Amino acid sequence: MCGISGFINPEFDWLKNINRMNDKMSHRGPDASGIWCSEDKKIVLGHRRLSIIDLTSGGKQPMESHNERYVMAYNGEIYNYREIKEKLMKERKTTAFKSSSDTEVLLEAVSAYGLENALKMCKGMFALAIYDKKERELLLARDRVGEKPLYYGFTGKKTFVFASDLNSLTSLDNFRNPVNTNVLKAYFYYGYIPSPYSIYSDIYKLEPGKVLKIKSSFDNKRDFEISEYWSMTQTAYYGQTHLFKGSEKEAAEELERLLKNSVKGQLIADVPIGAFLSAGIDSSTIVSLMQSVSDTKVRTFTIGMNEEGFNEAEIAGKIAKHLGTEHTELYITQDDAKQVIPKLGTMFGEPFADSSQIPTYLVSKMTKEHVTVSLSGDGGDELFCGYGTYNSIGNIWNRINKIPGVIRKPASAAILHSPWGKSGSLAIRARLLGAGAIEDIYRRSEIGEGINIISDDILRQLKAQPDAERISNVMESYTDGFLPEPLHNLMLMDMLMYHPDDILTKVDRTAMAVSLETRVPMLDKDVVEFAWTLPIAYKKDGPVTKKILRDILYKYVPRELMERPKKGFSIPLHIWLKQPQLREWAEALIDRNKIKQQSLLNADVVWRMWNDFIEKDIWRQQIWYVLMFMAADI
Repeated sequence: MCGISGFINPEFDWLKNINRMNDKMSHRGPDASGIWCSEDKKIVLGHRRLSIIDLTSGGKQPMESHNERYVMAYNGEIYNYREIKEKLMKERKTTAFKSSSDTEVLLEAVSAYGLENALKMCKGMFALAIYDKKERELLLARDRVGEKPLYYGFTGKKTFVFASDLNSLTSLDNFRNPVNTNVLKAYFYYGYIPSPYSIYSDIYKLEPGKVLKIKSSFDNKRDFEISEYWSMTQTAYYGQTHLFKGSEKEAAEELERLLKNSVKGQLIADVPIGAFLSAGIDSSTIVSLMQSVSDTKVRTFTIGMNEEGFNEAEIAGKIAKHLGTEHTELYITQDDAKQVIPKLGTMFGEPFADSSQIPTYLVSKMTKEHVTVSLSGDGGDELFCGYGTYNSIGNIWNRINKIPGVIRKPASAAILHSPWGKSGSLAIRARLLGAGAIEDIYRRSEIGEGINIISDDILRQLKAQPDAERISNVMESYTDGFLPEPLHNLMLMDMLMYHPDDILTKVDRTAMAVSLETRVPMLDKDVVEFAWTLPIAYKKDGPVTKKILRDILYKYVPRELMERPKKGFSIPLHIWLKQPQLREWAEALIDRNKIKQQSLLNADVVWRMWNDFIEKDIWRQQIWYVLMFMAADI
C-alpha cells in the first residue's frame, strides 16, 4: 500500500513541490519515498511506499519497465500477480524479473498487453499513474470498485495534478482552487461528496473502473479522455439477466469456493496479516474462511464500548474463541473519541461525516500495533442485501404505491409548500408520498434537512446557475427499474455511490492514517460478478438478510451466536457530544463569527439545530455533517 502523486507542466519549483506532495502522504507510505521526472522536467511522478510484498529495494517506485518505455507510480496490491507473471514468462513477453514485487509484474503486463488489457487480467485494489514516453501520454487508472483513491485536476493556469491524497494537491505552490459550492447540497444530504467531484473546483475523483489519458502537451482543461475498462452497472445488468440456474445450496457452495479463493489470494504478503472482527455476518464469514485455509491462528481485532446497545465485543470474543483465533479487543471511551475527533478534519482532505470513522480509526490504530495488513468484511451488505433499509424502503413503497399517483403527487407538493411541510416528520412523509418508484423512495429517504444549512447567498448563486453547470450524482441520475428486481436496484445504487464514496473512503483514510493496509475479499472480481447473478430469494427471505452468506457461515459458527439484532459499527455520538469537553470543541467550531467569516453556511440554521439538540435532545445527523465541514481544512 502506498501513495502516488505527480503533475504535468509545473508552474512552480518541481522538486520542492513533489517532495512536499510526498511528505504530505508519508502516512500512506512510511517506508520509502521516490520521484521520477522527464528530461525536460515537464512530467513528474512521486511515490510513498508501505512495503508489503518484496520488502527489498527491488520494489522501489516510481519504476521503469524493462523496455524503458513506461514509468509507473502505483498504490495497491495485485493478488494474482504470480499467475500474470507466469503468463508473461510463458508467452516470452519477458525473460526474467528483477524483483519479486507485484509492481514489476503489473508494469510488464502493461508493457506487453496495454493498460486496459492488463487491468482486465488483474485481481486487486489499485490506483496508478503510468507515463508512456513514446506517446508522451500520462495514464491514470483506478480499481474496479474504488478501494484505492485517486484525485486529479488542474491548478494554476495550466498544471495538471494528481495524488492519492487531497492534502498533497492543496500543498502545491499554485493551489488556489476555491470551494466547489455545487457539491455543498450533496454533502449536507449524504455526509460525503459523491464522485467524481471533490470539495474543490477543478479537482475530481477518478471513478472506479476507469482510465484517464492526457497528453503531456495538453492545451486546455478539457483536453483529456476517460474510458471504462470495467463497469459495476453492466456487471449487475448482465448478472441479473443471466441468473444462476442452480439451487440455493449449489449457489452457497460456489460462493464459498470463490470467497475462499479470494481470501487465499489476499493472504499473500511478506508482513504480518490479521482481520477486523465486528461480530457481524460479513466479518465473521471472512474470518471463518481465513482460519479454515490457514495453518496458524489468525489474528483478529475488535473494539467495544461500555454503552448499552453499541457493544458487540462480547459476541465477537465468543466467535473468535469458537474459531480459535488469536483475539485482541479494545474498549473505547469518550476520552478515546476526544483524542481522535480533532484529527478527522484533515484525515480525509475534504469534509467527510460518517461517524463510524471514529471506531474505524481506533480499531485500525490498535490493529497496526500487531500487524501491517488487515482483511475486512466490507461489501456484504451491498452485494447480499444486508441493510435493514432495503426492507423498510420496500415496505414504504408497497404502501404508498396503493395510492394512485394522480392523488399522491399533488398532495405531496401541497404539503411541502405549506408552512407545516418545511421540516420534521410531516415533511419527510410528504416527500416520500411524491415518489414515483422504489428507487425514488430511496432517493427521497436519503435527503435530510441539509439544504437550509447552506447560506442564502450560496443558494441564490446555485439557483441562478445555468443548467449546464449544475451537477448530479448516481442517486439522482439512476434509471428507475434498470434491474428487474426492485431491491437489486437499491443495492446497485449503493455499490455505485455509497459504498465507494463513504464505506471504502472511510476504511482507506482511517487505516492509512496509521499506515495499515486493508483488504476486502468480498470485492474480488469473481465474487462481485457471481453475486450479481443470484436471485434475490438467495439473498433475502422476509426479515432474514444475507441468506446465502449465513448458509456459508453456519458451517463454521453456531447459528445462535449470529441470530441477533444488528448494531452496526456505530458510536453513541449524541451522548458524547453533550459531555463538557466535546461540547466545548463543537461549539468552538460552529462559532457564529467563524461561520460568517467562511460565508458558506447559514449560522442561524446551524445554531437552531444545535440548540434543539442541547435543549430538546433532538439529534439530527446533519449536526455531525456541519461539525466535520467546519473542522475540515478547506
